Amino acid sequence: MHRATWVVLALLIGVSQLPAQQKSTQQEKRSEKAGLNYLLFLPEGYDKGDKKWPLLVFLHGAGETGNNLANVKKHGPPKIVEKKRDFPFVVVSPQAPTRGWKPASVIALIDEVAATEKIDKDRIYLTGLSMGGFGTWATAAAYPDRFAAIVPICGGGDPRAAAKIKDLPVWAFHGAKDAVVKPERTEAMIKALKDAGAKNVKYTLYPDAAHDSWTATYNNEEVYKWLLSHSRKKGG
Repeated sequence: MHRATWVVLALLIGVSQLPAQQKSTQQEKRSEKAGLNYLLFLPEGYDKGDKKWPLLVFLHGAGETGNNLANVKKHGPPKIVEKKRDFPFVVVSPQAPTRGWKPASVIALIDEVAATEKIDKDRIYLTGLSMGGFGTWATAAAYPDRFAAIVPICGGGDPRAAAKIKDLPVWAFHGAKDAVVKPERTEAMIKALKDAGAKNVKYTLYPDAAHDSWTATYNNEEVYKWLLSHSRKKGG
């Protein structure tokens, strides 16, 4: 047998012994109405019956901005669902083409997904980290009646808008050693909410965390249990 043939056979055997690359659990999609590319995760059992599912919308940070959806899988829910197919939410993870989140675009995407998938419109949740934390506060303030609860992480908002979301359950997170976005940005929102009469507000400050306060948060099962314990108020 010729040496070249042996080389080809060796290569083929080597390739055949490589582990198969795991298929992504998320679909790459595009919303022209929202002007956003996004990842869509449908949980295990989604295709069985007519059950309506809770929707979790995740807004990434500035580092994942652009036009490569693979980058959105670096952190948070889109990272988690790659290995956790029984995650109990439909998850939508848009990618901002440029820095900053536009609340109207986020809502346009939610409307599109809610119209095409089996979504419980009274259980739509919003979360995000850093730039996405800012986007979470801003989108909730602009559309306070659309969400059942929000989880903003290491972001900040406009305290003057706190009264708009005083009836919306909020669980915010920040790292005490965050030098990128100071924890005072979250604390100002928490204070403004309480001053406005908000009753369902939680704040977790990680004493040893810097900017990455999202890994511990998104790995905490209690966060998802808390989200699922809330439904949008009827008439909202």
